[in-house]
Amino acid sequence: MSTAHTHDSHAHHGEEPNYLVAKRGLMSWLVTVDHKRLGVMYGVAVLFFFMVAGILAILVRTELFTPDQDFFSAQTYNQLFTLHGALMVFLFIIPSVPAALGNFLLPLMLGAKDVAFPKLNLLSFYIYSAASIFLVYALITGGLDTGWTFYTPYSTSTGTAVIAATAGVFVAGFSSILTGLNFVVTVHKMRAPGMSWNRMPLFVWAIYATAVIQVLATPVLAITLLLLIIERSLGIGIFDPAMGGDPVLFQHFFWFYSHPAVYIMILPGFGIISELITVHSRKHIFGYKPIALSSVAIAIISFLVWGHHLFVSGQSELVGVIFSFLTFAVGVPTAIKVFSWIATLYGGSIQYNTAMWYAMAFLWTFTVGGLTGLPLSTLAIDVHLHDTYFVVAHFHYVMVGGTVIAFIGGIHHWWPKITGKMFNESAGKLGAFLVFVGFNVTFLTQFFLGHQGMPRRYYAYLPEYQLMHQVSTIGAWILAAGLFWTLGYLIASLINGKKAGPNPWGGVTLEWHTQSPPIEHNFHEQPHVHTSPYDFPEIDKSAGNFHPPV
Repeated sequence: MSTAHTHDSHAHHGEEPNYLVAKRGLMSWLVTVDHKRLGVMYGVAVLFFFMVAGILAILVRTELFTPDQDFFSAQTYNQLFTLHGALMVFLFIIPSVPAALGNFLLPLMLGAKDVAFPKLNLLSFYIYSAASIFLVYALITGGLDTGWTFYTPYSTSTGTAVIAATAGVFVAGFSSILTGLNFVVTVHKMRAPGMSWNRMPLFVWAIYATAVIQVLATPVLAITLLLLIIERSLGIGIFDPAMGGDPVLFQHFFWFYSHPAVYIMILPGFGIISELITVHSRKHIFGYKPIALSSVAIAIISFLVWGHHLFVSGQSELVGVIFSFLTFAVGVPTAIKVFSWIATLYGGSIQYNTAMWYAMAFLWTFTVGGLTGLPLSTLAIDVHLHDTYFVVAHFHYVMVGGTVIAFIGGIHHWWPKITGKMFNESAGKLGAFLVFVGFNVTFLTQFFLGHQGMPRRYYAYLPEYQLMHQVSTIGAWILAAGLFWTLGYLIASLINGKKAGPNPWGGVTLEWHTQSPPIEHNFHEQPHVHTSPYDFPEIDKSAGNFHPPV
């Protein structure tokens, strides 16, 4: 994106204090309204919960190494996988990309000084923190054993800390809504002069579509969980059949939010991959408009497919057929993205660095995740595969193979911009390799387990499944090793990493037109946008805003 009016800060102004050191002291962080600092704070918080939830997952997989009870009772095992799921979904994956990278990058990419409502942004961080306290409280006081979906009538009758956990998710929803609202207004009102809708970076398009889903879908989950809390505390029959309620009604309410939530989780990942592939293959993105509009299409269709979670719940055949058809329809805008990314790579000058390795890994893992959704959306096959490990594997290929791998790739891509430091590329590639191998060994195995009828959520199983469970568990250990290795070299780069220039990868969107790390108000002068994004050959090198790759 050629911006003749934005000059390199070093050339004209000398080094101005960056956002990390512009203000000093703990209080300056606790009351900050700087979107970059809030992005960093969210990043630390979500990665902490990623680690906690990941450790719970390793405990679950280790228990499954043999068919018998090894370390935990059945009750403890149920609590481990429930808290793994609840923490991963509500405190890590949903806020990960929008709240951490989205907060940091959205105003920079739009050429704005901040988000539209900076104080609301700070409030949403504290609401998220309050929600996490509720969930940690549930963890300490008797745990939670309902599964992350809180299905009734079990969640209305179990003796565990359901009210604390659902209250935590309820509160987290407000953080999600406020963040989404902030992003929608920011995109509409804060774009730099000359940045029309057709000149917005694709990451911005993805975050925008996500924000729309957050604002529209999250209230449904909030109402559902509130009804569940009322039912448990006041004994009013809403979902529990023993009190005259309808448990399938809960499933409809829950999935009306939670299926759009799958796209809240994956759409920002798509946005990251669009940026990674175009920058690291040094080539204009193929099919800019179709990719941008497919994000919006996914946002719309996501509200119409929740019924595919209820194929075996007794809903009518006609409704099942309609939901099955609509579920296949989601594949179309998703395939548009995947084919466009591959077409972008074709003939590109590909830089095989760590960020690109994660983008390549994403193309494989997410495509497997997407294609294995097709058998599950086929009515006859779903009856066989429902509630087996096949579903677990499909879900993890989309969420971890999609969102998490994109998130880690995005962290590597923008790490020099966020921290001002370069990480060790060799260490990065080793980490990417371990994550990719560990992930596939863990979850590819589970497709075969599920196909052979191994039900999910069982803590003891028949001996014939043992070999595949052991392979899956070893894969989980490799994946954990890769993630801890990644954490290690990124922290090391903060201490002894080389200083990053303003534009180490030769990117052309606006965030690369300010120093690394950015100054408190992002830009010295208001950027003006003159060309479409991703125009690599047309970069105006004389204007001093192009820095070749380091």
